[in-house]
Amino acid sequence: MWSTFDLIKAYLPGCTASSLYELKLGDEKFGRENHIYSAAYREDEFDEISNLAGHIIFNSIAQWQQFGEIAQAAGVSCGLRVNPGISEVETDLYNPCFSGSRLGVLPEHLKSAELSGIEGLHVHALCENMADSSVALIDAFEEKFAAYIPGLKWVNFGGGHLMTHADYDVDKLIDRIKLFKARWSKQVYLEPGGAIGWRTGPLIASVLDIVPTDELPVAILDISATAHMPDVLEMPYRPAITGSGKADEKPHTYRLGGTSCLAGDVIGDYSFDEELEVGSRLVFEDMIHYTMVKTTMFNGVRHPDIGIWHTDDTFELVRSFSYEDFRNRLS
Repeated sequence: MWSTFDLIKAYLPGCTASSLYELKLGDEKFGRENHIYSAAYREDEFDEISNLAGHIIFNSIAQWQQFGEIAQAAGVSCGLRVNPGISEVETDLYNPCFSGSRLGVLPEHLKSAELSGIEGLHVHALCENMADSSVALIDAFEEKFAAYIPGLKWVNFGGGHLMTHADYDVDKLIDRIKLFKARWSKQVYLEPGGAIGWRTGPLIASVLDIVPTDELPVAILDISATAHMPDVLEMPYRPAITGSGKADEKPHTYRLGGTSCLAGDVIGDYSFDEELEVGSRLVFEDMIHYTMVKTTMFNGVRHPDIGIWHTDDTFELVRSFSYEDFRNRLS
């Protein structure tokens, strides 16, 4: 949500992108240090990437060999993503180190590689993890890649450090990074994207209809799991709704569904203190992650407006979506 970048710039010195388009957005709207990592780069985009990025991180030795000279000629600091082989994330969809992962170079594949010109190593193995996992990541990196650290200028410990969570022990992370820097004298980067957006972005939905079935009554909402919150189906996970409970925990239980034609466009079963009716509003909490950036216009389902609720209790409408947005994505 680049409309909040002026606020975020007070806390972060730059951005890390995963594609040319994200890199261009960071350059245009954030305007500070600009890094990029991608599982693979396209030849027809790489010159533009090299002109925009300060750091380029390669996912494989082959990609480094293919593009490294171009990046270095542009004055870019080049790095490799490595895989520490730890599993601190329970769900494989979000676990960069699950068995057979395509993300990062394994220690055994690094031994025979020509690394002249590589200035940094990037290790990303977390997703919304607490401080013990952050420390475990740094420990594993030192254990498996210590031989390469003296020749580096920087190390990037990636994202997934949920340092804004109330229970995250920030001092533990700080102490571990200080120890690393004292031992190796290297620049250390973190990419706390999830921590920046933690507990933000409520999605407000309204009930359009309540359909009786042979099981639970289904409340049809003006949002869609498949179009607006695909991780509900992909992970899957259960989003929190303010004032709700699990099925049968409160007096009135409903299955919540979306408006698309997909039979499985179902968010889950929730219970409420009061009966739902057409027009009832539900507040889905902490929805900024992987919602706006992963939405689709499947079935032409209308997208929610995007706005900012300011600390002075005023609302700023940032973006409304129209039929033209749907039409122009099609051919």
